[in-house]
Amino acid sequence: MESVEPEAADSGQSLAERLFVTLRGEIVDGSIPAGSKISEPELARRFNASRGSLREAVMRLESLGLLERRVNVGARVVDLSERGLLELYDVREALEGMACRLAATEHRGEDLLELRRMLAHHEQQEALQAGTAYYQPEGDFDFHFRIVQASNNDLLIDTLCNRLYYRVRMYRYQLGMFSPRAKSAFREHSNIIDAIEAGDGELAEILMRRHIRASRLNIEKKLTTER
Repeated sequence: MESVEPEAADSGQSLAERLFVTLRGEIVDGSIPAGSKISEPELARRFNASRGSLREAVMRLESLGLLERRVNVGARVVDLSERGLLELYDVREALEGMACRLAATEHRGEDLLELRRMLAHHEQQEALQAGTAYYQPEGDFDFHFRIVQASNNDLLIDTLCNRLYYRVRMYRYQLGMFSPRAKSAFREHSNIIDAIEAGDGELAEILMRRHIRASRLNIEKKLTTER
């Protein structure tokens, strides 16, 4: 039996929080398969956790769009579909473009410095240098996550960094988005930061929209060839 440690003062996290993080990771990486039913009694036994803490974690996963409730079925992990993926990219193109424009308006030096440092770290990746993949770690080490944070718009941050972010990562992990665009995507990231640093919100938005649209077209091509 796996165990998520009971409430502990030294961890700084509640049991429900740790359950949430663990389950979120397993859904994103496919350890809990897309479309599978979530059995709260089974998970309670697996983690030796109270039903109350588990129910809180499940509700938070629903709020991220990783779980959905169906009548007479209960909670299930969301299905991965081509339509769902492309719809995510359509929404991201519009909202992340807006985030870039706002980030350019905010024009905060600390954010720009951290974005530059992050790209310098990404550039060292062997897969990126080989042009085969451009992997971005979760959260603060993810270019798109940090751009949205730099917009300083709470509604955009909640929508993109909470409600949609982990669904995007779920697709990336499970559909294996290795890309011939790796080096191009990196250059596009750098150009977006240049526009933000120049305070050119219009250009920053255009560049981000083009960047996400190019990724969407690449994914469509990949999915078409795999049919």
